[in-house]
Amino acid sequence: MIKRLKITNTHGLTITDLRIQEKQESNAFFRTRIMAVRLVMQGKLGKEAAEICGIHRQSVSEYVKRFNEGGMDLLLQRKMAPGCACFLTDDQQQALKESILTSTLTDQGLGSAVSWTTPVIREYLRRTYDVEMSTTGVLRMLWRLKLSYTRPTYTLKKADPKKQRMFRHQITLIRKNC
Repeated sequence: MIKRLKITNTHGLTITDLRIQEKQESNAFFRTRIMAVRLVMQGKLGKEAAEICGIHRQSVSEYVKRFNEGGMDLLLQRKMAPGCACFLTDDQQQALKESILTSTLTDQGLGSAVSWTTPVIREYLRRTYDVEMSTTGVLRMLWRLKLSYTRPTYTLKKADPKKQRMFRHQITLIRKNC
């Protein structure tokens, strides 16, 4: 015979209190947990509460157990998976951020490109820290470091068209010779 679920410690909460908290909860996941505990408190079987909430009966049992142990705090606690460890330490990430913000690619020996792109950052990480990261991983790390990945869209007002033409001509000559 299946043992009936029982609320052993109400933590001073009544069925009405749980119903009010259930209505105030904006997260549907947590609202379901509160509803399951409330239904058991009203005398429903775990199987019936699970059917009403649309969850497995073991989940109802787990929610009741959590509520009995720690009340609403433990019931609404949700642990997230930590994810995989970072490729770079915090110090290395700060050093990377400092390099991106204060140095040029030429200073770092990464060519004559104008801006730090993800392929360039990946190459820098490979050379400096012997770390291989995906493009998406680099973009996420830049976001965590509060660096935005943008392209310049401005034009210089004081730009001299004659000097720009000369520069373009010199660049084409350099590219032909390389």
